[in-house]
Amino acid sequence: MPNPSERPRRVRVQRDGPLLIEGPVEVVGEDGEVTVSKRFTVAVCTCRRSRTFPWCDTSHRRRDRRPGEGGAG
Repeated sequence: MPNPSERPRRVRVQRDGPLLIEGPVEVVGEDGEVTVSKRFTVAVCTCRRSRTFPWCDTSHRRRDRRPGEGGAG
């Protein structure tokens, strides 16, 4: 049963980036594999380009944008 004095985890959603989650966190993959980070904030990849998936390695910054997709480009 959760401790009522604990506040909920904060998740920040970014338009063209990862989910930023206050840690520590456990991420359960599609295959059931559990990946743990004890950092105070973690970046979880949402574009699946990361070499360290499920953690973000900023690979989303290097991809070409398609016309009409985010930003001014």
